[in-house]
Amino acid sequence: MKSKEDIIPPKDFWIGAADAPVSMVMWGDYESQACADAHEVIKQVLEKHEGKVRFNFRHFPLTQIHQKAHKAAEAAILVAQHGKFWEMHDLIFHNMRNLGAISLREYAKEVGVKDKNFLPKLTDSVYGWTVRNDLMEGLARGVRTVPAVFINDQFFENSITVEQISKVINGYRRRKAA
Repeated sequence: MKSKEDIIPPKDFWIGAADAPVSMVMWGDYESQACADAHEVIKQVLEKHEGKVRFNFRHFPLTQIHQKAHKAAEAAILVAQHGKFWEMHDLIFHNMRNLGAISLREYAKEVGVKDKNFLPKLTDSVYGWTVRNDLMEGLARGVRTVPAVFINDQFFENSITVEQISKVINGYRRRKAA
């Protein structure tokens, strides 16, 4: 009998300082242009507020309109098991119009993951339930569409711009300093 491997879940994939006073979580879909745009904004926010913000990406594939988003999310989680989530995450968004299984395998190789079982794991949906768990948690938190951003566990309802997010971050930082 094959032993079940422990899967590192997306809720454990953070970028930024572990002790940052502000945490941001975004539920997103790798085929969504709005999510790709939000991804670029968040990269700028992380750079602007380095050491003050940490970020986590959760998967919420809208499979009725984006047929490849779920497999892309599975591929990102698979690569994350090798410690390369953020590199793969960026590459998937950069190539969001080309997310077939073979392309995803090539992106994994490009970020340094040489798992000979990449395609079988993707085909067998080894990480499918992990993506589904993200989706279910998002639904439980009220996510209905993407991108959905939460800052310190509060749903961010404004436009996803560097300026709007920075206002909220600075507000949290001022409150913490007071």
